[in-house]
Amino acid sequence: MRLEWPTLALIGGCYGTWMLSGAWLWPLAPGLALTVMAVMAALHSSLVHECLHGHPTRHRRLNEGLVALPLSLVHPYRRYRTTHLAHHHDARLTDPFEDPESYYKARWHFAAMPAGLRMLLQANNTMLGRLVLGPLLGAAGFLSSEARLLWQGARGVRLAWALHLAGLVPMVAAIWAFGIPFWLYLAGVVWPSLSLIAIRTFAEHRWHETPEGRTIIVERSPLSWLFLNNNLHIVHHQIPAAPWYALPRLYRERRDHWQALNGGYVYRNYWQLFRAHALRAKEPVAHPALQVFPEHPQPPQVPRPPARSGKRHDKAARARRKRAA
Repeated sequence: MRLEWPTLALIGGCYGTWMLSGAWLWPLAPGLALTVMAVMAALHSSLVHECLHGHPTRHRRLNEGLVALPLSLVHPYRRYRTTHLAHHHDARLTDPFEDPESYYKARWHFAAMPAGLRMLLQANNTMLGRLVLGPLLGAAGFLSSEARLLWQGARGVRLAWALHLAGLVPMVAAIWAFGIPFWLYLAGVVWPSLSLIAIRTFAEHRWHETPEGRTIIVERSPLSWLFLNNNLHIVHHQIPAAPWYALPRLYRERRDHWQALNGGYVYRNYWQLFRAHALRAKEPVAHPALQVFPEHPQPPQVPRPPARSGKRHDKAARARRKRAA
């Protein structure tokens, strides 16, 4: 389709439901309103992912404009587009230096971190930890990285943030008009929406010797619509131009092929994943096989202490040489 009407309808429904929740539902049932807005913000994140992959039109700027109002506030569209398309270099999947969406750290980098941060990252590799801590750790890491790029004047970053801030103005105005305290929107909408997306991203990729074996299949889930079928993630990575509504058909037509391709990295549903890893880390924080990526920065070399000098040291050295002779 030149215009993908299912996606256009979903974008309209997402924004419309969010507006109705704030304008009409909030005065009647505040808790329900925040819940619906959080779900819509999570859906918006999935729609942003769809648009940056070239949907629902053939015009990149139009696709960007369709999702320009950031319901979850944190990520500029153009920055997400840049990092996510870099993530699609499958030969580099999970590489902590080349894959912007990797949760792994280089072993030497992880060992050099403060003990408290190492504990937080280890907890973040459990599913409960990812749902609770993941939004905060992810936002903090992303914003600190973006601050460095802004300071360095990296190409395109300032424009991306300028456009993002322009989109935030009507968002903040709408939240204020609804009468929702901004801190409550952050706690009751932004944080839960990022947690919902974390259900999908928690185990989306793992280290495996083959690039195809690094991407998951979760066969069935009532959350599939919220994730726009990206639970069938190997299909998306192999055919990234396929629209969200085509992924289930593409998976069904070659189910055995996809499961063989990704080395059996398959879960029946997210409940199975939760039961296995709610409190037990699924992956180590330190990348288990980083040597397969040879172009990484090397661990910092600890300088050797300078040789001792002084008369006492020189006298002792002469005595040792004399005994040896």
